[in-house]
Formats: sequence, structure tokens, C-alpha cells
Amino acid sequence: MIERTLIEEFSKIVGSGNILTSEESLKAYSYDGTTTWMHQPDVVLFPKSAEEIAMVVRIANTEKIPVTPRGGGSCLSGGPVPIQGGIVLCTTRMDNILEVDRTAMVAVVEPGVVLMNLNNRLAKEGFFFPPDPQSFLSATIGGVIAENAGGPACVKYGVTKQYVRGIDVVLPTGELITLGGKALCCGAGYDLLSLFVSSEGTLGVITKAIVKINWLPADRKTILAVYDDVAVAGENVYRVLENGVIPGKIELIDNWVINRFEDMMQVGLPRDADAVLIFEVDGPPEAVEVETKTIVEVATKHGAREVRAAKDENEAGRYWAGRRAGFAAVFGAAATVMAEDVTVPRGQIPALINKCRELSKKYDVEIVMLGHAGDGNLHPSILTDISNKEHYGRAASAMDEIFDVAVALGGVISGEHGIGLEKAKAFSKTIDPEVFELMKKVKTFMDPNNIMNPGKIWPQL
Repeated sequence: MIERTLIEEFSKIVGSGNILTSEESLKAYSYDGTTTWMHQPDVVLFPKSAEEIAMVVRIANTEKIPVTPRGGGSCLSGGPVPIQGGIVLCTTRMDNILEVDRTAMVAVVEPGVVLMNLNNRLAKEGFFFPPDPQSFLSATIGGVIAENAGGPACVKYGVTKQYVRGIDVVLPTGELITLGGKALCCGAGYDLLSLFVSSEGTLGVITKAIVKINWLPADRKTILAVYDDVAVAGENVYRVLENGVIPGKIELIDNWVINRFEDMMQVGLPRDADAVLIFEVDGPPEAVEVETKTIVEVATKHGAREVRAAKDENEAGRYWAGRRAGFAAVFGAAATVMAEDVTVPRGQIPALINKCRELSKKYDVEIVMLGHAGDGNLHPSILTDISNKEHYGRAASAMDEIFDVAVALGGVISGEHGIGLEKAKAFSKTIDPEVFELMKKVKTFMDPNNIMNPGKIWPQL
């Protein structure tokens, strides 16, 4: 418990209207987008400036109070869950887009800016921010950077780390530092900026970011390919790429998800298909037409039973609306859902899919498959119930084997959701031991009192 005198001090720093202490309010900030983890903080603070964050963190470090940075709470690994209580430092009221610099092609934003709001603003000036996690309606820039978020557009445009030019960050000891800037190239000294991308709030609190932006493409087209075998669909991903086409997006959904889409939205997907791939190509109109034709030809040649290009934006919009509803469909289907984001080399997608099907039978659990197939980032999701210990145990064992398989295939256990609480135990088993220890030393050096998002990534500390 935090002493009442400290609560009053925090209230003076952020203002009485920016602090929550009631039981109902604390419960609302005790969980994230997962269905597994929950723990109430002692207080929730809504700072409005970097200086306020620095003052709070200095006190927390002196008093050894846990600090959990939080944005929109859409994380899927337990990252914003205050597992040790203490302070939730919620940055959603720091939501100003400070500048859009057209010549430098960057936007300067506060950490609480919602991704959709950023792209709505950028669109008015002909730009967009490519990283597009499916939680874009609520995900904030601070969280997107902390998790190194990806999304469907990764295959062509890359993940968040390719778009972070600079940040201001409050360290666990309370110092405010600036890393990077608007310049395109920066080769001076160690790349400390990259330490904070995907650090999951364990090294500091981001208070401002300079992010690279792109011009909006002139044209785009959506193609739907239907398959009788989900593994063949996975193979088609690299078949398209080896023919010289790099789509803006390639998404995979299996039969279970297809039918949930149709139950919810009547998108027009074939219920009997084992899987579909949804492609999007973008760029100059001439290039879009050529790439669309190539995808149709390649998919037809390599096992698709049907390939159709969307006739117009309305039809394309229905397909993508269905895909975006994927996690809603999955999470609404069971009391507990283990939804992970293992990533393998694209050529190994069929092997991963086939192994997941084997594990589904072995452990007698439902394993649903969807994800960003274009960069090998798939989301095997196991439907279970944490209150049923026997079934949940089988589900956990199946997921452990999925992690092992992904690593054995040359992949990693997280492509965009982070380690958080969900994968902390698996992390130590799937990374070079020397690298693991080096990372722990970085954490210990920068956060000697282990106040910053404790329990995430490093349960051993």
C-alpha cells in the first residue's frame, strides 16, 4: 500500500482531477486486452507533461514503488497489468499531435495520441503512419513504440522500430533525456534509441516521439484467395513474394475464423474454405494493376480454388472489416483465450500450421489460426477456460510446444505483442543464454530498484 501522504503528494503533482483511488476505478485499470491477468494498482495517475512524469518517477524510485506505464490498455501480453500494485502511470491525457513536418516527413506526438487519430490527421495532409496493429482504434503511440507493434502492413512497410526517429523518455531514476531527432541518419555512438523500442515500459516512460511518416499511396486493390488446405495458403505467401510482388498486406484466416466472421457480419467469405488469404497491393495505379494480375495468376497456379479481386472499395472494405473483427470473434468464443504471436520465416508457415493442427489433436484443444502471414507473424489462439484447471493445463502445454516449434523453425515467440507476463517463462528458454543475461544487466543498470513495470519480461528480478 502507498502511504496517504504520498497519494496527496502525487495529487498535487498531477492535479486532483487526474488521480483515481476508488475501488471501481482501480479495478478498471487492473487488466489489459488479455483474459488471463488481473491485479489492482494502489493509484492511477494521468500526467499531462514530461515534468509531471519525472516528478512522480523520482518519488517512486526513492520510495521503491512499482510504476506501470499504460496507454490504451490494448496490449495482449499483460504488459500494462500492475502485477505488483503501486502506480499506474496512464499517458492518455498527453494526446497532442505537436507537429507534422512535411519536408522532414515526420510527425511529433505525445505518447497518448491514439493511432487512428494520428492517421486521420495525417490523411488530411496526404500522409500515413504505416504500423497498423489491429487495435488501432485505441492503441496509443507510446504503447505502439513500447511493444514494437506491427500489423498487416509489416510485409511491405516494416514494424514500428523502422519509424521511430526520436523520443523523449523519463528514466526509472527520474531523469528526462532526449534520443534521436528529425534527421534521417544518426551514426553517433551507441544506438540507445533502439533500446526503448520494444522495451515494454521496463526501461522508462516515453513522453514524446518523432515518427517517420509516408505519403499515402495513389491507389490500392484487395484480392481474396480461397483454399481447401490452410497449409497451401501458407505456402502461397512466399510463392507470391518470389514472383517479385511485395503486397502492402497479406492476411491469413482459417475455417473457424471464417465462419465466425460470417456469423457476425455476413462478409461473403466461403464457409467451407479451409482458409483464405487477403492481399492488398498499393502504389501507382499502373503498378497496382500489374501486381493484382500477378497475385491472381500465382495463387491460381499454386492451389487456390478461387481468386477474386474486389470490385470496388465497398467490397474491399467488407473483407478488411471481417479481418479486423478476427480477435473479437476469437475472444468472444471462450472464457479464456491464449492468443499468441509467434513468427517464423515465411517458408516455414506451412510447417507451423501443420504442427498446430497436430497439437490440437494431441491435447484435445481448439487452436484457431489467423495472422499477418506476409511477414510470418501468425496468431495461434487456443480456446480454453482458466477456471477449468485440467483443460487450461492442456492448453498451456500445447502453447509451450508451439513456442518450441516456432524457435526450432528459425522463428521467435513474439512478433508484435511483446513478452509481458504471458511469455516471460518461455523467453528465457528461447534466447541465447548470454544474450538473456546481457539484457538483464541492461535492465538492472538502468533501473537499479526495479520499479519500472516490474514482473514484465524479467520475473526473475
